Amino acid sequence: MNYILNVIRRNIPNCITCMNILAGLLSIVCSIQGESSLWGLKGYEWGYIFIGIAAVADFLDGFSARLLHAYSEMGKELDSLSDLVSFGVAPALAVYTCMELNGAEWMKWLALIIPVAGALRLARFNVDTRQTENFIGLPIPANALFWIGYTSIVYSGSTLLSTPWIFVTAVLLESWLMVSPLRLFSLKFKTWGWKGNEFRWILILTAIGLIFCMGVEGLMWLIIVYVAYGIFDGSKK
Repeated sequence: MNYILNVIRRNIPNCITCMNILAGLLSIVCSIQGESSLWGLKGYEWGYIFIGIAAVADFLDGFSARLLHAYSEMGKELDSLSDLVSFGVAPALAVYTCMELNGAEWMKWLALIIPVAGALRLARFNVDTRQTENFIGLPIPANALFWIGYTSIVYSGSTLLSTPWIFVTAVLLESWLMVSPLRLFSLKFKTWGWKGNEFRWILILTAIGLIFCMGVEGLMWLIIVYVAYGIFDGSKK
């Protein structure tokens, strides 16, 4: 009986990780429906929701692994594979469909750069021992949030972000940020006090303000602010 319980305990984080990749796959299926109605919402809106569910599962699998002391090399690799689908491929398909529906026929193909950069970012993260507390390069979930906000603005009717020079710049810059040497702070709290966590608390308050004022569109600005905070914080070290 103890053996069975131990097997179940060790695999709980992996089961949650599988929910992450399942949500990512559902996001892809929904995102390619674009503005078509699906279960009472538009397809791309369900795509955003499933990426959000994947993000929750991504947090919970790590949390449960720490809580249950159920770390494993398999779990680490499974987590990265799931993240590539949910935060690399899924947002890339959302961008591809969004640009296609807005007549950007040649630009839509640039979306394929996003998961390639994401794969490089995850591969490096898995072998880089310097990223235990902070990040080197933009985390791939942050990449997904940026593109949710970006495509949401385009779907709302804004033509500015679908102009070639802005879109090409955004894709290349965002992809570069994932593989760049830029140091960014993580949201992992060792203590809950203000001292030493100033930028973490400021980012959380900024997120609340942006989402309250702008809704999903605020996620793009949130990631821009996160990168700006990281640059400023890193410049002091």
